[in-house]
Amino acid sequence: MEVSSKIFAGAGADALFIEQDFIRRYLTGFYSTDGYAVVTREGCTFVVDSRYFEAAEKALKNTNIKLVEGLYKQAEALLSGAKTVGVPYPFTNLSRAETLKKNGFALTDCMPALQAAMEIKTSKEIALIEKACEIAEDAYLSLLPEIKEGMTESEVAALLEYKMRKFGASGVSFETIVAFGANGSVPHHETGNTKLKFGDAVLIDFGCKYEGYCSDCTRTFLFGDDKKHEDFKKVYAQVLHAHELVKEKTVAGMTGRDSDEIARGYLRTKGLDKYFTHSLGHGIGLQIHEYPVLAPKSEQVLKDGMVFSDEPGVYLAGELGIRIEDSVYMTGGKVKSFMKKTERNLIIL
Repeated sequence: MEVSSKIFAGAGADALFIEQDFIRRYLTGFYSTDGYAVVTREGCTFVVDSRYFEAAEKALKNTNIKLVEGLYKQAEALLSGAKTVGVPYPFTNLSRAETLKKNGFALTDCMPALQAAMEIKTSKEIALIEKACEIAEDAYLSLLPEIKEGMTESEVAALLEYKMRKFGASGVSFETIVAFGANGSVPHHETGNTKLKFGDAVLIDFGCKYEGYCSDCTRTFLFGDDKKHEDFKKVYAQVLHAHELVKEKTVAGMTGRDSDEIARGYLRTKGLDKYFTHSLGHGIGLQIHEYPVLAPKSEQVLKDGMVFSDEPGVYLAGELGIRIEDSVYMTGGKVKSFMKKTERNLIIL
């Protein structure tokens, strides 16, 4: 069964009306900033305007997706005869929902059916994410020798993003985070103009896209050893152990809560759990934050084919921040990391 047919069957609607770019791409394999995917019992029709029609025609030539040149009017016309229309509630704006209801359609949420399909990656999707991870790691390894004292966080971020594109990325998965010294204690620090000094801890959270699919990685290291980081080194080793325990002990059938507790429980034995202020991980795919969620309250069951992050961290306000993150996936009932090239043990430049 084709993915669109499977989603249609699970949505409980007469037709699905999709205009969100990443979901359109999931259904069609084609990226555009505008357009509509309409799924009915007969299959998937992609409506796109003249800016994209030629490229879409070429890309979808040997698929079962029907292509129509047009705008919203042409897309809504494809709903003729439908009473109930499925739209992804979390991503549908109120104005569009009101328009569809005004024109006589009853709306239902098709996101559960989309989520069920999208959270289990195909072998092709796994390969694309693996390539995105490889590019990110290659760029990071190329970056390290070029980091110099006096560079700003923004300069390091810009250089890394350039290198990811140079190695084949189509863009970044999210805004690169570079934090020097105590700035690392803010998990989502806003990269700025702080200058690098000898002895600084450096936290870099980065990722890129390859054919739409994301990678996500965080590495923390020391820029020179000023012999003042003994506590940092101790905490780093504990965060690393928590990170590796997740890979070792997480198995299919566990919930996101169970996996989160592997890391959080270990850090609790070291008195560090209160400084682990975010969830262990999140799904990764066409969006950088997808399902499953690995968090203290998550009841989502982990299954083969799921891709997610393993990113325990410890943050002491005004002092330090340490996060170690890999993009990983479930296969054969166990966790396997996409990250094969970059060092997880503490490095000192």
